[in-house]
Amino acid sequence: MATTRLKEKYQNEVLPSLMEKFQYKNVMQVPKITKISINKGIGSAVSDKKLVDIGVDELTTITGQKAVATIAKKSVSNFKLREGMPIGARVTLRGERMYEFLDRLLTVALPRVRDFRGVNDKGFDGRGNYTLGVKEQIIFPEISIDKIKAISGMDITIVTTAKTDEESYELLKAFGMPFSNIRQ
Repeated sequence: MATTRLKEKYQNEVLPSLMEKFQYKNVMQVPKITKISINKGIGSAVSDKKLVDIGVDELTTITGQKAVATIAKKSVSNFKLREGMPIGARVTLRGERMYEFLDRLLTVALPRVRDFRGVNDKGFDGRGNYTLGVKEQIIFPEISIDKIKAISGMDITIVTTAKTDEESYELLKAFGMPFSNIRQ
């Protein structure tokens, strides 16, 4: 299998620039992306079970990897939710699929967002991971607008080996993540 464009970019451009910027002594200290988790909560799945299957199919189509339904851990009477009910879908990407998905997200999907001014740079968790919320699944070209029943969003979490948010920010910025706010 041929290496993806972003994997080559990491090896040839991102790795040397981060080594120089943070003064790493070893190549293994340079942060890298380990996985991308995509999670889709489907709140109205309590009343209609088919919505979970549709969500799983959409995530499978977008990522190219089989998504699984997420199950409720607790019963919540106010939401008419029982323990064990399917309430969402998720998929975790690693390796070539991860780089390929990130490439499509950065070059195709995010520019298709209406009134796009960049992604928020406050989505870091303090441990070097970044979470980004997408409001509409139709920004991905794999999803046909004619076939969807309802517009729904998803959370995309990029998990890195970075120790700090600053390292993770520089890593994602080097990959081409279009952050809106300029950090000092």
